[in-house]
Amino acid sequence: MTGLIVFAHGSRVESANQSVRKLTHQVRQMNEYLVSCAFLELGQPDLSQAVRELAQHGVTRIIVVPYFLTLGIHLRRDLPQMVDELRTAHPAIDFEVTEPLDGHPGLLTAVLDR
Repeated sequence: MTGLIVFAHGSRVESANQSVRKLTHQVRQMNEYLVSCAFLELGQPDLSQAVRELAQHGVTRIIVVPYFLTLGIHLRRDLPQMVDELRTAHPAIDFEVTEPLDGHPGLLTAVLDR
């Protein structure tokens, strides 16, 4: 079974975190994966909590989708370190991390729609 985690930075502005949760809910409704969100900081759940929750549901694969526009320091340094620690803590789970949103063809459409 596959789980998907929408991984966002997190914000002191709770409505911003709630927006990520809303998107996560919409993704959950549109596919067969178990879906959760996680925040680097300033929001709950954090990545390890989201992984534990999915692990309790029996997932054997987790895809982490960074809800970031570009490949900055958090995605170059922080997220790989976190995922390495999670791989050690959950050896039965295969982890995959996708690219950030930058470069996705749908992003151009979204910008033009705005």
